[in-house]
Formats: sequence, C-alpha cells, structure tokens
Amino acid sequence: MTETSAATSAPTSTPLAGKVAVVTGSGQGLGLAYAQELARRGAAVVINDVDQATADAAVASIVDAGGKATAVVAPVGSTETAEALVKGAVDAFGGLDILVNNAGILRDKSLLKMTDEDFDLVIQVHLRGTFTCVREAYRYFKENGVAGRIITIGSPTGQYGNFGQTNYAAAKAGIVGMVRTWALEMKKAGVTVNAVIPVAATAMTKTIPFFEKAVEADEAGEAMPAFFRHDLGFGTADDVAGLITFLASDDAADITGQAIGAGGDRLQLFSHPAPVVTEYKEGGWSYDDLAADFHSLAEGNLQKCGEVMPQLPEDLHPKQG
Repeated sequence: MTETSAATSAPTSTPLAGKVAVVTGSGQGLGLAYAQELARRGAAVVINDVDQATADAAVASIVDAGGKATAVVAPVGSTETAEALVKGAVDAFGGLDILVNNAGILRDKSLLKMTDEDFDLVIQVHLRGTFTCVREAYRYFKENGVAGRIITIGSPTGQYGNFGQTNYAAAKAGIVGMVRTWALEMKKAGVTVNAVIPVAATAMTKTIPFFEKAVEADEAGEAMPAFFRHDLGFGTADDVAGLITFLASDDAADITGQAIGAGGDRLQLFSHPAPVVTEYKEGGWSYDDLAADFHSLAEGNLQKCGEVMPQLPEDLHPKQG
C-alpha cells in the first residue's frame, strides 16, 4: 500500500468533508473520474488498481489537486482483497464511509466462442468482486455504527442485453439484483446501496465506430455533438462522477435500492421489472389455452432485447475504411 496526502484546497462545495471512500478499479477511466470527484468534494480516497504505477499516478493526480489519497494494489474478486481495501481505508484515514464498486474486465465473445475461463473471469471481477467488497464494507459499517453509502456500477448491457456479452450481461444484471436485496437488508442499519448505469467514453467505446465523432471531439478537448450528449445520453466520465458523489452524500440518505443511469446531458431512473400483462384463467393455463390465447394477450407487449439506438445523423457518420 502506498500513501500520500496534501493540504486540501477549498472547492465550491465539500459535502463529503471528513468522509473516506474506497473506489475499486480507480486507476484510470471511469473509476479515476469518480475518485477524483469524490476527493474534490472533500473525501479521502483509497485508489485500487492491479498495477502499482497506474495506482501511484492516480494517487498523485488527487494529491496534486490538493486532496488526500492512498492506493491498495490488488485484483478485485477475492475476500482477501475486499478485506485489504477496508483495512487500507481504516489504516490510512481512520475509517470508511463510502464504497464505489467499479472494477471490471471484458471478455466479449458470442456464446459458442465464449470459454469457461472467459465467463468465469468476468463473473469473478464484476459480480463476485462486488459481493465480497460490499459484504466487507457493510460488516465495517454495521460493527461501527456508520450510515455508509454503497454505490455499485451496472451497465446498459445488464438492463437490455447486448450481442457477444453473455458474461458481462449476467454480471451486470446480477449486480442490480443484489442491490435490490441489499437495500432491504441494510435499511435498518441506515446504509444505502444503489446501482449507477454509466454511458460514457471509455477505452471500450472508443473502438465502436458509431461513437467515432464523439470520441474525436472529446480527445480534441471539444464538446461532443449534441446528438451524442442529448439523444444518446453519451458523454465523458466526468458526466457520471456527479451522480456518484451525490449518492455518496448525506443529501441522498433517503435513496436506496435504485438503478440510476447517467451519461452526457441525460439522467435516467430505471424501473424495477414489473408485469406488463396480467390475465387469469380458473384452473390454470393449459397448453391448449396458451396456444389459443397467448399471442392475442401478448400482442404489443412482448419486450425487445438490446438497446435501440436512434439513427446517426449523416454528418456524424464514421469515416469509411
């Protein structure tokens, strides 16, 4: 574990002053943006990554801006790493108030090409890693009377499905399912737990031609075209960081068990799964009943799979070749 700190500057608002946060997978990308924003808002932050140099650079970025940070270098998934993260927060800053579960990997392949290892690795980091880290943080919160804040990271893939992402879809859908369960279990302790569904430019989205013009603008330091920010709700990592900080604050003490989307100019509150059609037949539904009636009952109500994108404007089409 490495540790560094510096005198905190005075940002406009510090709702997290005196709080301590762990952010998994925060050496770069979305996780780093979350960690930096939490620090700007007053929290001392534990950075987590699998690479020491990456973690050290992330810590330095916070310290150089006047914040407080330390690093725990370990792969998320095991109970041992979860314990090390909580211990790292307590040892460096005296406690723990906030956990953001961001660590993840991708092993995208269509079903018949996906190996057991591809599946297991993604589940290990995303799903099991969220479980072990939340369990350890909640244990600390409950034993120490802390009304903690837990924020997990979902994905549109977990909400809608996506071609070639069996493992990732399973993990992200599972995370939201666990959040709904944990919200019930943690309510009495005053601990909140929510899932954030981010849509932002990352190393993954940079390879998708559909987002080419948005990524080009972002890398040039220019504003993304309004189509991406408004119509798609697609923006930068910083566009998601505000929601992370809000959910970590006392202002969100009454919000728990929710799945909330953030990206670009858009904020979305997702509904829990609910029936769209309910019909009854005395004695139950036989095959013959279903063969006769199901299609008429379901007409117009069968659910679509995959996220439906609006048509890309002509001037935003990717370059050919």
